[in-house]
Amino acid sequence: MRWTLTSDPNPEIVDLLSKELSIDKVLSKLLVQRGIHSFEEAKKFFRPSLEELHDPFLMKDMDLAVDRIMKAIANDEQILIYGDYDVDGTTSVSLLYSYLKNFTSKIATYIPDRYEEGYGVSYQGIDFAKDNDFSLIVALDCGIKAIDKVAYAKEQGIDFIICDHHKPGNEIPKAVAVLNPKREDCNYPYDELCGCGVGFKLVQALASKNEQTLLDLIPYLDLVATAIAADIVPITGENRILAYHGLQVINDNPRNGIKAIIHQLNKKELTITDVVFIIAPRINAAGRIKHGNAAVELLTEPDFDAAVEFAEAINEYNTNRKELDAQITKEALQQIIDLNEEERKTTVVYNESWHKGVIGIVASRLTETYYRPTLVFTKSGDKLAASARSVKGFDVYDALQQCSEFIEQFGGHKYAAGLTLLPENYESFKQRFEEVVSKSIDPELLIPEIRIDAELDLTDITPKFFRILQQMAPFGPQNMKPIFKTSSVRDNGYGRCVGSDMSHLKLNIIYGADRKTYNAIGFGMGKKLSLVENDFDIAYALDKNEWNGVTSIQLLLKDIKKAL
Repeated sequence: MRWTLTSDPNPEIVDLLSKELSIDKVLSKLLVQRGIHSFEEAKKFFRPSLEELHDPFLMKDMDLAVDRIMKAIANDEQILIYGDYDVDGTTSVSLLYSYLKNFTSKIATYIPDRYEEGYGVSYQGIDFAKDNDFSLIVALDCGIKAIDKVAYAKEQGIDFIICDHHKPGNEIPKAVAVLNPKREDCNYPYDELCGCGVGFKLVQALASKNEQTLLDLIPYLDLVATAIAADIVPITGENRILAYHGLQVINDNPRNGIKAIIHQLNKKELTITDVVFIIAPRINAAGRIKHGNAAVELLTEPDFDAAVEFAEAINEYNTNRKELDAQITKEALQQIIDLNEEERKTTVVYNESWHKGVIGIVASRLTETYYRPTLVFTKSGDKLAASARSVKGFDVYDALQQCSEFIEQFGGHKYAAGLTLLPENYESFKQRFEEVVSKSIDPELLIPEIRIDAELDLTDITPKFFRILQQMAPFGPQNMKPIFKTSSVRDNGYGRCVGSDMSHLKLNIIYGADRKTYNAIGFGMGKKLSLVENDFDIAYALDKNEWNGVTSIQLLLKDIKKAL
């Protein structure tokens, strides 16, 4: 594990902001690192306002999309809301369906089958629309590369509106409207929206035509916040505003489907991390194990008791998913050993029986063991399908582009992608991918990195310091939870391994001449117990610990090293 200390920002700006806000210089430094240089910018950061959201009509084709939907409603046309089977897709579909059903009953949802149809817009979906007299399809979180599918739909007399956030190819589908802030010809001020975020901008635009205000749209923000958390997009700009207010909806008055999931948990208040690790996997499990329709049914269910039944079924899918994921991860790790591939720069594994619904999770698990770009393949019809995951700083999408001669279809982002190829091309692709990554990756990127925001004296951790730190949430990419470093600490002699498998490290830390002890926990760090016999350095975040009704500040250890 390499520790990288973030470079110090301009000390004059740090000092000035510290005085303006009457806060500790360490907190001021954290704000300046996040691009906040003035009292006004800090106010917008700590109190994100819905009024700061951009005009949705700044997005290219928004006027065309709104006109076409309003025309469809006025003419009593049938509208099909089509979305991908992951969290971003199912929340997007649920969002637009929940909104439009207030204006028309001629509306239905469609989630493609992960196994029968695969990712994105499918010919089966278009045929379904044709057979059931739908004249307009609104595709969310997919469609930006569906050139042929949109053309096919047009031949069937079906119009398309695309709301996507994935990187466009060289050609844009000839749909009625293509909403995507990543389009080169789109000047929208913020291009990091997730699919549900783009869907929300469409709803915002429709609402303005229906004489509604942003206050009328607050109940939809639980879906948007869930998608932002699940899709791991930057928590900056509009995403921060939408996540901040969406989390409030999740905690105060969520829709029945989300309330039913929370109902199963023993938690008073959910953070964005809870949404990532508790709510999102359950919604995702529907599409992975059964069908994404189950997630949409849950998220649009008007009756709470019925939502509880849906949530219980989805919780069961999630339990099945965990068992599958653990078994396949074990088999994949063994395959790497059997093929003697521990020292490669990439992980590429394949088994035709692996469940397609969990290969993305397995790819993430494998990067935890072998920190390198990873692809997990399984059989999908007469082709092989894979999920790709990368390591911080390496663009796996770009690497896949350089292997395109062996690939049938691929799409995604810098750090996560999906692809299909013909079975006979698997070995050639595997070899080529290893060559591309070996030539282009900086060896440092193959060592997990902890980015440390600031060095901190433990004596500076006061209730006020922690309270202000918590107000920097919601945390996520480009606004990560701050990581601190403290040098030369000691354990009070009661450090021990805890947990059912004794894999976690529980310490009571002493610092300098201070007689106070600081509670610390290091999950999965039990093997480092021997390091605490002498002075050691710690990298950690600050966390709230609740035990027997008592709340305290706890050090959440990220790594420990021998003191120099």
